[in-house]
Amino acid sequence: MIEAVTLRQLRYLVSVADTLHFGRAAERCHVSQPSLSAQIQQLEDVLGVQLVERTQRRVLLTPAGRDAVTRARRILGEMSDLAAAARSAATPLGGELRLGAIPTLAPYYLPRVLPDLRHDHPDLKLFLREDLTGRLLDLLKAGALDAVLLALPVDEPGLEHAAVFDEPFAVALPAGHPLAARPALTERDLGGERLLLLEEGHCFRDQALAVCHRAGGPDRDGFSGTSLATLCEMVAGRIGVTLLPELARARAPEGVETRPFAEPRPARRLGLAWRKGSPRGAELQQLAAYLRRHLPDGVAAAE
Repeated sequence: MIEAVTLRQLRYLVSVADTLHFGRAAERCHVSQPSLSAQIQQLEDVLGVQLVERTQRRVLLTPAGRDAVTRARRILGEMSDLAAAARSAATPLGGELRLGAIPTLAPYYLPRVLPDLRHDHPDLKLFLREDLTGRLLDLLKAGALDAVLLALPVDEPGLEHAAVFDEPFAVALPAGHPLAARPALTERDLGGERLLLLEEGHCFRDQALAVCHRAGGPDRDGFSGTSLATLCEMVAGRIGVTLLPELARARAPEGVETRPFAEPRPARRLGLAWRKGSPRGAELQQLAAYLRRHLPDGVAAAE
C-alpha cells in the first residue's frame, strides 16, 4: 500500500503544515480546496493514520502528522535534488534555479547583476524569493529553494556557503542635519542620535545594533520599520537617522542625505548558501565566483 503515496500528496501535506489552513494551502498549490482535502484524506487512508485534526475553527497536525511532514519535506527535497542534478549535468548554470535573497539586498543588488547573468547564461531560469533570513533558511533546508543570498556568517548545520562581497554601511540623515556637513562620519558621531532600526527578524537590524553599541548607545525609543524604504521616509520626516547598506544609498528619497563612515568602515559580508551535499554544489560555487567577478560599484569582492 505504501507505494500508493504520491509526491503530490506529500506536497499538499507540507502546504497544510505551513499554513494550518486548507483554503490557503489549496491556493498555494493552485488547486481547489476540495481537491486538496481529498488528496490528504487519501494519504491518511493509505497510511492508516490520521495526519490532520480538523475543527471548524482551526487545523492542527496530529503527532503522526508532524512526523509525516518531517519525512515529506526530506523526500521532496531529495526529489528536487535529483531533478537539479540531472539539469546541472546537462547544462551548468542552466535550467531552473530557485534563489532566495534577503530584503536589504534583493532590490538594491539583483537589478544590477541579473541583466549580465541572463546575458551570459541565457539557459538559466531564475525564480526569486525575497524574505527574511530565517524563513529563507527554512525553505532552503526543506528543498524549496536551491540557494540563498544572505549576510554571513550562517550558523546552520547542513549548509555550505561561499562569500561573494563585502558591503560597507552608510548613515542616512535628514536633509540639513548638522552631521551632513561632514564628508564622513564615525560611529561615535551617532552618540545621542535617535537611531531607527528595522523590525525583529532582519539580520541588518542586528548589524546596525552592533554599530549602535560601538557608538556608545544612540537613543532607540521603539521606532522601527518593516523595510529600508520605510526607514528612509521616517528619516526624511526628521524622526531620526538610520544606517543603510552601501548599495541602498542611491535609492535614498528626497529629504535624505547619506554620508559614508570613515575608514575603517563598518560592513557586512554577503554570500551564497546552499544545502551541504546538494547535487548543484559545484554549479553554485560557479555562480558565487561569477558574482564575485561582476560586482557593482561601492562593494569589494570577499577575500
